[in-house]
Amino acid sequence: MKNGELSIVLGARSSVFLPYSNLGLVICDEEYDTSFKQQDPAPRYNARDAAIFYSSLFKQANVLLGSATPALETYHNATTGKYGLVELMQRYGDVHLPPIDIIDTKKIIQKDRSKVMLSPPLIEAITETVERNKQVILFQNRRGYSPYQVCQVCGWIPQCKYCDVSLTYHKFSNKLICHYCGTTYPPLTTCAACGSHNFMQRNFGTEKIEEQLLEQFPNFRIARMDVDTVRGKNAHDVLIQQFEQGRIDVLVGTQMVVKGLDFDHVDLVGILDADGLLHFADFRVNERAFQLMEQVSGRAGRRESTGKVLLQTIQPQSPILQVIQRHDYKAMYKTEIESRKQFFYPPFSRLIHLTFKHKMKDIIERGANEFANSLRTKYGNYIVGPAEPVINRIRNLHLMELLIKLPRDGKLIAQCKQDILTQIAVLRNERSFKSVVIVPDVDVL
Repeated sequence: MKNGELSIVLGARSSVFLPYSNLGLVICDEEYDTSFKQQDPAPRYNARDAAIFYSSLFKQANVLLGSATPALETYHNATTGKYGLVELMQRYGDVHLPPIDIIDTKKIIQKDRSKVMLSPPLIEAITETVERNKQVILFQNRRGYSPYQVCQVCGWIPQCKYCDVSLTYHKFSNKLICHYCGTTYPPLTTCAACGSHNFMQRNFGTEKIEEQLLEQFPNFRIARMDVDTVRGKNAHDVLIQQFEQGRIDVLVGTQMVVKGLDFDHVDLVGILDADGLLHFADFRVNERAFQLMEQVSGRAGRRESTGKVLLQTIQPQSPILQVIQRHDYKAMYKTEIESRKQFFYPPFSRLIHLTFKHKMKDIIERGANEFANSLRTKYGNYIVGPAEPVINRIRNLHLMELLIKLPRDGKLIAQCKQDILTQIAVLRNERSFKSVVIVPDVDVL
């Protein structure tokens, strides 16, 4: 690299740290993607932001951030003049974006009152599409067979010993698995609370969808793409090749089916549970849902035909779903940017997120509160918390979170970072808090 032997490098996020001698252009494709941000272990850097800074060290270097659904912060920088803005107003080959039809699953009555997996309109559309020798992609952002099971007598739900989360049932391996720590358990037939043997599977993952597809369409070629099916060295490539060669009629999968796949014959995309993408305690939830559903919708009709998208939901009047139906990124941006401004979230602020971890709940609560109180005299208006996250115990460590929302002032941010490091040292000098783990994350995603 230093000797100029290579002129183009295609790499993952860490490639930004290669020793370039004459950098001219950095392209970040799908720049909104959260995988650009390293989570664990440290350093928790965002490769997109690192690339922008790195390019500034070279006089002639430019950065191109590409996406049909850019991050709000990126689009804000582009529309306010910090970045240049170039818009492509048509798809490759001048193919129109597929229409999105919303299916209200509240109107569909299930005998066992379970959540609707395959609605009659979707079943009809799948049948019609495959009979035309076209292909189908079905998207569900949950792997496994059932995200949780519940006792029908007392309502008890099996949980992980080490995390405060329900166990996901995987029928193929016949195991209950914690998706946070990876611990596996044998399937339960007896309720630990009341001794009943009556369990009900709640919600559905990709395994259960695949099973129902095989029952509904015994003559169709069905395949599943998730972490469980592509563990082998070449399993992912083999599955992609089979689908590309037309040897699979219906592909059901998680986010893996969203990421930049380009197939000629996909004419129908089904989003099976849009509501599952909208119910997160995160200020970015609407932005993320729009990006994910818009990206998966873009898998349909990429060549001659326009294609079609069917979206299943119990809340068809949701404003974000109405925007998605129109493929209207700017309307989503306008609504979200006003909310961000009102509640002082990025791009109008910078976030420093602190996670406290310890085996003892009382120690972690006292430590987090003491830490927050020490910063309140200086940053009181900017501090949110401390509070327990939605999942407050992972790998047998209790969690508390503290969020600091700072104005975009470089000196203030640098000073706050220094004050945080000082306070971490102070807290660890106290005997009772010595073993508390504190994880700082700047510009958390």
